[in-house]
Amino acid sequence: MNKHALIVGVTGITGSNLAENLPAEDGWTVSGLSRSRSPIAGVKTLICDLVDANSVRTALTEARPSHVFITAWSRQETETKNCEVNGAIVRNVLDALQGRGVEHVALTTGTKHYLGPFESYAKTQPETPFREEQERLPGENFYYVQEDEIFAAAARDGFTWSIHRPHTLIGYAVGNAMNMAATLAVYASICRETGRPFVFPGSPEQWQAATDVTDARLLAKHLKWAATTKSAANLAFNVVNGEVFRWKWLWPRLANYFGLEAAPYSGVPTPLEEQMGGAGPIWDEMVKKFDLQPNALSRVASFWHSDADLGRQIETFNDMGRSRKLGFLDYQDTTSSFTDAFDRLRADRIIP
Repeated sequence: MNKHALIVGVTGITGSNLAENLPAEDGWTVSGLSRSRSPIAGVKTLICDLVDANSVRTALTEARPSHVFITAWSRQETETKNCEVNGAIVRNVLDALQGRGVEHVALTTGTKHYLGPFESYAKTQPETPFREEQERLPGENFYYVQEDEIFAAAARDGFTWSIHRPHTLIGYAVGNAMNMAATLAVYASICRETGRPFVFPGSPEQWQAATDVTDARLLAKHLKWAATTKSAANLAFNVVNGEVFRWKWLWPRLANYFGLEAAPYSGVPTPLEEQMGGAGPIWDEMVKKFDLQPNALSRVASFWHSDADLGRQIETFNDMGRSRKLGFLDYQDTTSSFTDAFDRLRADRIIP
């Protein structure tokens, strides 16, 4: 049976990995909504501004997707604005597709479902491991608003849905705010070039506590699985690699990849935004020296986002029991999640 996927945010870390995981030989055709064109062969990009309902409606005039994957978000200054803008992204797409025969809609959110938005991030300690049936936190959270938009449209139009909650995303992407792999690769490359110590920038709690991450390739497999598995319909899922680790174990392994020694951890956070505050000119010189793609430091690294993840003062990891019980058994080695992404960043001359 032929399936037509519409990926909202097709050039992001989730959307691009999903597009690569929906091959034509498996019966998929892929369209994507984005501000810029997808470089992935076979993807038809529909250029639009997702926040502008008219722009979305115009871009989707001819679209009749069977499956919609919403993987986009737009960071705003306050959570109130986050709710307004990111709720509108979901609503604009689903309103434009009303009556077009959509069968399934998948929404990617994340672990802030359990931790709260950036304004009140990790101020409470939900019970770990996080489980999908845990109640929503009080207060505003744009993930909840996006979910509610999905639920309302599903009740109106009759499609099935799935909600996917990855933890920290690891994978290949450039110009993406949520990409810790690229951020740490840039940080390590600058440390190697300048001789500065490769210091874990986060909190003592994150250095010591159990945690997990999500490989973007595994998330793509999970999105496809839930969209095509009847028993997975109308459920929310945590999506993580399946390996629980501690940063004090992983950090030396990342250092080794770059030929560095991991600096002893001082027990005090040293955020990347502070460490790398004046590193733009250093990076520009490295781009010239190593003939890298001409990306500004701010395009390849998102220090603020990695600081938010690594600076938490609570334990954070997720249960995958719901997916396992329904047949999704994929596992991803976490060290390889990082090193595979590093390999690709090097191959594409993003990092030296």
